Amino acid sequence: MKFNYVILFLSFLVVSSMLSCVGAEDAILKTDVLVIGEGTGATTAAIQAARSGANTVLITPLPWLGGMLTSAGVSAIDGNHQLPSGLWAEFRDSLIKHYGSAEAISTGWVSYTLFEPHIGDYYWKQMANKLSNLTIIYNAEFLNIEKGNNWLITFIQDGKQNKINARIAIDGTDLGDIAAKAGASYALGMDARADTGEAMAPEKANDIIQDLTYAAILKDYGQGADKTLERPSSYNPDLFKCACQTNCDDITAKPHPCATMLDYAKLPNGKYMINWPIKGNDYYANVVEASKEARIAAYNEAKNKTLQFVYYIQHELGYKNLGLADDEFPTTDRLPLMPYHREGRRIEGLVRLNVNHILKPYDFSLYRTGIAVGDYPIDHHHKERPDAPEIDFPPVPSFSIPLGALIPKNIPNLIVADKAISVTNIVNGASRLQPVIIQIGQVAGLLAAMAVENQSTPEQVNIRQLQERLLSANGYLMPFIDVKPDSPYFQHIQKIGATGILKGKGIPYKWANQTWFYPDSTITEDKFVTGLSVYANRNLITQNENILTLERAITIIHQTAQLREIFNNLSLEDFKTKIKDKWENEWKLGDFDSRTFITKAELAVMLDECTTFWEKQIDFLGEFKND
Repeated sequence: MKFNYVILFLSFLVVSSMLSCVGAEDAILKTDVLVIGEGTGATTAAIQAARSGANTVLITPLPWLGGMLTSAGVSAIDGNHQLPSGLWAEFRDSLIKHYGSAEAISTGWVSYTLFEPHIGDYYWKQMANKLSNLTIIYNAEFLNIEKGNNWLITFIQDGKQNKINARIAIDGTDLGDIAAKAGASYALGMDARADTGEAMAPEKANDIIQDLTYAAILKDYGQGADKTLERPSSYNPDLFKCACQTNCDDITAKPHPCATMLDYAKLPNGKYMINWPIKGNDYYANVVEASKEARIAAYNEAKNKTLQFVYYIQHELGYKNLGLADDEFPTTDRLPLMPYHREGRRIEGLVRLNVNHILKPYDFSLYRTGIAVGDYPIDHHHKERPDAPEIDFPPVPSFSIPLGALIPKNIPNLIVADKAISVTNIVNGASRLQPVIIQIGQVAGLLAAMAVENQSTPEQVNIRQLQERLLSANGYLMPFIDVKPDSPYFQHIQKIGATGILKGKGIPYKWANQTWFYPDSTITEDKFVTGLSVYANRNLITQNENILTLERAITIIHQTAQLREIFNNLSLEDFKTKIKDKWENEWKLGDFDSRTFITKAELAVMLDECTTFWEKQIDFLGEFKND
């Protein structure tokens, strides 16, 4: 992929020319939106902010885009296979096109989407390089962020100190470094039960975070090849006993066969991603608040753990033909450019998503503010910290991320775009996965661009308007598994689903949790009226448990006094006549027969097209604002 390095050189020339206009030392650039960080969310935030019209700059310490997906080598996607939202779907489609089919990227048993990291970097850069209003400053070290009328950010590139003035700053770091430097409050480690209201949380808070991993990409060099590493320092094969069946004398461990362990994240073109949590290369280090030097030291220890595990695979298990890939990372040690952090800071946002919101979303109102969706179960890695309190993680359905979780409390014009969003420690185990972070970054970029466009702060942006624009980009608000963006009813169902008038059913399901809307199903009249009554200006009460007909749906909606202007002041008969015309000619719902039972999909279309319920303004808790 030599094209990437051409782009890097051209980007360098662009930035150099910008700096030369105002002097090389302490030069000040200006931009609408500045994204800072190495994370997946930084990449998608920058792309979406620019696509949404804002002049955007991305400062990253690395030469690659994509964060944990690429630079950390975690190129086996966890979750959201049935929730193809926005940039996640666009990225996946590019991989399918590159490798030839969906089957060609379903090479390992842990995921439906696996790819070579350098290919992922290539396609993120393809997206970014099409945007003339996006400037990317690679290999730049962040130094400081200061608040004046705008944000003033200091960074070093090629040994020279530079400054950027930005209206909106976006933290796209793995660990929440920028938000912390800007003064945002945050949590770190396990939350106390009394603080979050989560029954399964430990009684007392602690500073234990999840294990990190320095992944590796191995390549099959062919039968007879010997790519065995030099014996790593402090090598101890006992650390890895029972990683798979060979050399395991613990009959209670029930380890995987060694071939199955390797095929866990088998990549295209004879490669293997090594990110194995069972007596593998997970490593504990809490470097979140550590100095740069302490972080580097910890990462070197994590690298050595991974090299030991690779040596174990080669030397003890006999896979001498598998060696560190020589055509992946632009690093001298052939390891990824960064570690895979599962957890860092969790900022204090306008709202904090906890597990109760996920378990019973309709008992709260946060779901109305949903802007990203996930279906992964709550999964924490604590095997390297055996003193971590045991937590009985509950099975959860798929879930939505609320918009307020991206906005730090009391820090205007700052947005968080990666794992450091405002969630509890328990929820972080599900919200940290790649497709969710892709979406969070995309929404952060959209939110920033809308704030610039409206000359407002992010917290002043109209939530419903942002959700509308997200839907236009094929984003999800609600995690409905059975209505995809290519459905003509997708936006209607997403919007009415986000009002709560028509609800989905959540089902915990293995490693891909679900929420079903059941678009072709029917609804009883009393359930429809119950959902509608929260919005209607008139008292709607019924105990009719009969299945709702089209006739009754039209009658009930006509009574709500929340009709769009074109339907106002129409008699019931005239309203029905107008509905019939739109049903058959505009909405393309088929033949109109008022005696038939109406489906939930048809009802969602009619509610969205005929009423103003969707436009009712909500705050970041999902509660209605005073009109």
